[in-house]
Amino acid sequence: MKKLMLGNEAVARGAYEAGVLVATAYPGTPSTEITEYISKYPEINSEWSVNEKVALEVAIGSAIAGARTVVSMKHVGLNVAADPLMTVAYTGINAGLLIIVADDPSMHSSQNEQDTRYYGIFSKIPVLEPSDSQECKDFVKLGLEISEKFDTPVILRLSTRVSHSQSLVELEEKEKIELKPYDYNPSKYVSAPANAKKRRIFIEERLKELSNFADSSDVNKIEYANKKIGIITSGVAYNYAKEAVSDASFLKFGMSYPLPEEKIKEFVQNCDKVYVFEELEPIFEQKIRSMGLNVIGKEIFPVVGELSSEIIRNALLNESKIVIEKIEDLPQRPPVLCPGCHHRGPFYVLKKLKLHVAGDIGCYTLGGFEPLNAIDTTICMGASIGMAHGFEMARGKEFAKKSVAVIGDSTFWHSGVTGLIDIVYNKGHSTVIILDNSITAMTGHQENPSTGKTLSGESTNQIDFEALGRSIGINRICVVDAYDLKALEETIKEEVNAEEPSLIITKRPCVLIKGAKFDFKDYKIDPKLCTGCKLCLKAGCPAISFDGKIAKINDSLCVGCGLCKDLCKFSAIVEVVK
Repeated sequence: MKKLMLGNEAVARGAYEAGVLVATAYPGTPSTEITEYISKYPEINSEWSVNEKVALEVAIGSAIAGARTVVSMKHVGLNVAADPLMTVAYTGINAGLLIIVADDPSMHSSQNEQDTRYYGIFSKIPVLEPSDSQECKDFVKLGLEISEKFDTPVILRLSTRVSHSQSLVELEEKEKIELKPYDYNPSKYVSAPANAKKRRIFIEERLKELSNFADSSDVNKIEYANKKIGIITSGVAYNYAKEAVSDASFLKFGMSYPLPEEKIKEFVQNCDKVYVFEELEPIFEQKIRSMGLNVIGKEIFPVVGELSSEIIRNALLNESKIVIEKIEDLPQRPPVLCPGCHHRGPFYVLKKLKLHVAGDIGCYTLGGFEPLNAIDTTICMGASIGMAHGFEMARGKEFAKKSVAVIGDSTFWHSGVTGLIDIVYNKGHSTVIILDNSITAMTGHQENPSTGKTLSGESTNQIDFEALGRSIGINRICVVDAYDLKALEETIKEEVNAEEPSLIITKRPCVLIKGAKFDFKDYKIDPKLCTGCKLCLKAGCPAISFDGKIAKINDSLCVGCGLCKDLCKFSAIVEVVK
């Protein structure tokens, strides 16, 4: 039976069919749906981990214990998981271990644009790269088989377009894969120097075997047609190239590390001119040129952003088949905080108080843009707290009184706890604000340690921010209603001037949480009282607009949080009496 599937859905189906027993992940676009789809298969024990490092460590333990295992994350998540990644390359595994990583060319929802193939090279772990949903499913099984055959974890590299595009997938029955026996083997799995030195030699031997496999396996395919033009490519770029120059010859890498050197030599020798069409870094191009072969690559193709059929068509044929003219100067529509989002209040107050704000990764990152403009820095998950302490170390305690760190609930559990401990341990004075909206919102409402629910919806321990803060030595802990602007302002003023570190927790559930109950009301603008001062617009709520004379509330967008009512100095925003 065939079914139309997203790439991420097909990966989940592949895990099911391949007999995977354990799946771990931390949510991050464009990888999030993989684990959400996997959770629909009761045969697979799946869970959200607190961060990607923990997710990989759980997966390593599971694989060593004998269960076929997959772990999923986005590209920057692999940075967090790099420590265990580098060492599991040495130890190897017992049952298959597949590390699924989704890159984000063009940074649709990411803070950087990096190429996961480099991690394969760095760790000497093989990398598979599917080009459509069918290969997403098939490569899960292939990756687990390679993992078990060569005693190695395997990276499955996706990209945004592969993860979020749909194509037909042939469904098959689930394989019956039993737990492998668990053997006590410290010389393999205890990575102390004496053991690691031996495993280092093993890695090089394994890499030679993997290189031979890359040449002999049909995972890397040569498709000869018109040999005047040869194209070497992989992943979604294969589809772009195939659409643009379908009559060319192709060498398609399904395994993008290690590369099949003999196939490369044959292909280049048999084609008049060879182009390397790869998304992001010139990894294939550099390797092929190091072999003494002449190819054309990034001198005509961009190294930045996504590729497309149009890009290769223009570069190779100097022509375009697009008949629709591009419309220039369209009005920008940047992402904004949702109507009623409780992050809006804290950022409005922080901007009003002219504080320096070390920001973090989440919906609230949007507080750094118009009209709030309330964030100074955003680097990576959890960085806000350490950076706020860095502000103080560089510029002294008085600067700390003009600065705060802002971080979301899920991001705090991910990698903010250690930064907070660092402030306490090193006698810092920073104020940390946790924006608790009771969910991991930006990636699609996943559970986290403070929601009291697991991935499967079961009730679990709800970890308490206040209790954790007290346990590490923070004496000043305040909980504030995120919609109460007066209380927010008074609390932040008091805490930034304290002579010790403080923790402020703003609480309100995300307005999009299913089943959440709110005591919101309906509001309207009284045209007789509105002076057109535009103060209500400074909160950046998309439900409020200005017609040139007075403000207007869009009833179809307004959720009735009342924040704008508190901002208005002329009482022009009034409750609708029903």
